[in-house]
Amino acid sequence: MAVSANRLELLQIADAVAREKSIDKQIVIEAMEDAIAKAARSRYGAETDVHANIDTKSGELRLSRHMLVVEAVENSSNQISVEDARRRNPAAQVGDTIADALPPLEYGRIAAQSAKQVIVQKVREAERDRQYDEYKDRIHDIVNGTVKRVEYGNVVVDLGRGEAVVRRDELLPRETFRNGDRIRAFIFDVRREPRGPQIFLSRTHPMFMQKLFAQEVPEIYDGIVEIRSVARDPGSRAKIAVVSRDSSVDPVGACVGMRGSRVQAVVNELQGEKIDIIPWSQDIATFVVNALAPAEVAKVVLDEERERIEVVVPDQQLSLAIGRRGQNVRLASQLTGWDIDILTEQEESERRNAEFELRTKLFMDSLDVDETVAQLLAAEGFTSVEELAMVDQREIAGIEGFDEELAGALQGRANEFLNQIEQENDDKRKALGVDDALKEIPGITTKMLVALGENEVKTIEDLAGCATDDLAGWTERKNGENVREAGYLDGFELTRDECEGIVMQARLKAGWITEADLAKPAEEQAEEPAEA
Repeated sequence: MAVSANRLELLQIADAVAREKSIDKQIVIEAMEDAIAKAARSRYGAETDVHANIDTKSGELRLSRHMLVVEAVENSSNQISVEDARRRNPAAQVGDTIADALPPLEYGRIAAQSAKQVIVQKVREAERDRQYDEYKDRIHDIVNGTVKRVEYGNVVVDLGRGEAVVRRDELLPRETFRNGDRIRAFIFDVRREPRGPQIFLSRTHPMFMQKLFAQEVPEIYDGIVEIRSVARDPGSRAKIAVVSRDSSVDPVGACVGMRGSRVQAVVNELQGEKIDIIPWSQDIATFVVNALAPAEVAKVVLDEERERIEVVVPDQQLSLAIGRRGQNVRLASQLTGWDIDILTEQEESERRNAEFELRTKLFMDSLDVDETVAQLLAAEGFTSVEELAMVDQREIAGIEGFDEELAGALQGRANEFLNQIEQENDDKRKALGVDDALKEIPGITTKMLVALGENEVKTIEDLAGCATDDLAGWTERKNGENVREAGYLDGFELTRDECEGIVMQARLKAGWITEADLAKPAEEQAEEPAEA
C-alpha cells in the first residue's frame, strides 16, 4: 500500500520532536492522537467519545467514535442500546464499548491551533518528567553548565538536558557571572514543582569542596583516603578532616599533592578560598587540637555529656586560636561537632583560683569548718556538699591530716546541711502551691519543683503541657545574633533529652499517653543505626 507524504511527515515530525526533547517517540505520537481527537470532538460534539490512532509504521490516521452499550439510552452521542449494538455485534453486552469508524476531517485554523496547544503541553510535561527522573538520582553530584541568564543575583544555568538555578546565597561572596560563562556547581536538591522540576545548585555547600577533592585526589576517589568532615566559610577559609585507610598513605600529603598542585586546583575553583587540611583522629581531644591549627594548645578539658571542650592556649596564641572575627574557632567547632571554649593560661589560672576560693567558702559555710579543712577538701577535687555526702567515707579519711573520726563528722554535717536545704525547698514548694504528685516524677528534685512553681507549673497537667524548650530553654536568631532564652530548669545542668523525659513522664502520669507510646521513640532510635 502506498504511503502518502503527509502520513510520512506525521511520523517524521514525531521522531524529530522526540529527538530534540530527548523523550520517547511514543509519547509524542500519543500527544498527537490526543490533539487530533480533541480537534475532532469540536466537529462531532464535545460529548462524543472520539479516539484517534496513528499507525507507528505507516503513519495512517484512523478516527473512531466509542459508544457505551446500555439498557436505556440517555445520551445518543456516546451511548447505544443493547438491541442496536447486537445488530453490529451479536455478542455485545451491557458495559461493552462499540467503536464506529469516522471519516477523515479537514481541520480549520482554530481546531489546528487547539491541537497544537495540546501537543505542546503533552510534550512539555513529558520533557519535565524526563528531566526530573534524570536529575533526581544525581543529587550530590557536580555538574558543569553554561550561564544562561542572571536574574536578581540568581544564576540560571543551562545543563544541556535541563535548566538549573544557583541562588544568590549559594554563590561565593564577590563572585559574578555573565551570560555564556562556564560554571561548575553541586546539585543539592531536585524538586518536582508545578512549573516543572527545579534543580538547585550550590557553590558554597561543604560537600561541593568534598566532591572537588574527590575529582582531584585519586586516593579519595578510590576510597584509600576518606574526608570525614568539612567546615567552610565560603570564599574565605575552610577546614577538612581526612583519614587514611592505608597506613602507608599520608592523607594530608595526598590531598596537598606535589608542590600543592592538588589543593591549588580546588583553591582556584573556589576563588582563592584558603583550605586547612587536618588529620582526623578518633580521640576528640587530639582532633580538636589539630582542628585549631595553626594555634598551639597547652591543655584541653572535655565535657563529654554536653559535647563541650575547654581549650587552654598560651597568652600570645589567643588571637591565632580565635582567628579573625572568630573564624578559626568557629570552623574548628563545625569540623569537630563540639562546642569549643578558648581560654588563655592566665585566664584559666584566675578562674581556677576563683573556683577554689568559692568551693572553700562553700565548705566553710555549709559544714562549719575552718579555712584549712575547707581548702583541703577543695584541693582534693570535691566540688559540692552533695558529692561529699555521697562519697565513700574512706576516701575522705584518706586525705592527708584526716582520720576516720573527722571523715564521719564531715559526712554527718554534710547530710544535716542537705536535709536542712531539702526541708527549706519543700516548704517553699508548698508555699508556691506545687502538688505533691509532682515529686513522683522521675528525675525531679525538690529544688526543681520550686523553680517550676515560680514559673506557674504547679500540677501534673501543667508539666505535661510544657514543651521541652520551656524547661531546657532555646536559642533563636535576633538582629543577626543567636540569643539564648532561659528555660524553667536552667542552672540544673539537665540535657534536652532529660528535660524531654521529665515532660513525657508527666504526660504518662496525666494519662495523656501510654507506656507503649513512651516505648516507641526508644525503639525507633534503636533501629536507626541498623538502617543507616
